[in-house]
Amino acid sequence: MNVEEQIRNLVPNDKYYTIGFADLTNLLADKYKSYNYGIVIGKKLDDKIVDSVISGPNLEYYKQYNQTNKDLSELAHKISEKLKSLNISSFVIEPTIADKELDGQYIKTLRYDFSHKMVATRAGIGWIGKTALLISDKFGPRLRLATILTNYSLPCSNKPINESKCGLCNLCVEQCPARAANGELWDINIDRDSFFNPFKCREKCLELSWKNMKIRTSICGICVSICPIGRKNKK
Repeated sequence: MNVEEQIRNLVPNDKYYTIGFADLTNLLADKYKSYNYGIVIGKKLDDKIVDSVISGPNLEYYKQYNQTNKDLSELAHKISEKLKSLNISSFVIEPTIADKELDGQYIKTLRYDFSHKMVATRAGIGWIGKTALLISDKFGPRLRLATILTNYSLPCSNKPINESKCGLCNLCVEQCPARAANGELWDINIDRDSFFNPFKCREKCLELSWKNMKIRTSICGICVSICPIGRKNKK
């Protein structure tokens, strides 16, 4: 059994997970330069819970969001340990970054030094939507992501996706309570800030999460729920 097969065998159920392999040569920040390949895992969010998000996050969505991150973290570390047992170097990038780990530079730019979504586009799993979500062919935006970096040359699972497939659809733009998106289509040459304002999004998320749950957190879920690709692929 080759390395790719051993990795895939650790992923529980194809119905709820997606996995891809990407060549990340010259695409990572200097701190990750010893790794040229990435394994990205996506886990599907529960459709019933996502569908319940109408006017911002609710407690069910918040709990599921955190549980899905936890499940992905555990799986990513399991894969990393398998690679290390094969004498292959690896490094786990967690699904989300805790507020206490965010530095002043992040607060100024709302950019972390690593992007799961970038790895997913390089692995051919999906593209970036108009509200800066990853839109996967399999689950739409109804998923969370984790990544394992490695120096082992893995075959790319699919052809990288370099441009949006959202077309003329503007539902997420129209339904965004923060009015954070302008409707411009993403491609690999377009910077996030030219089509999406993360500061408006974060501010509204904090407002809605406090209003709906009395918790201040930067999640919303409306654009996840409204996306027709996610709705179409529910079953």
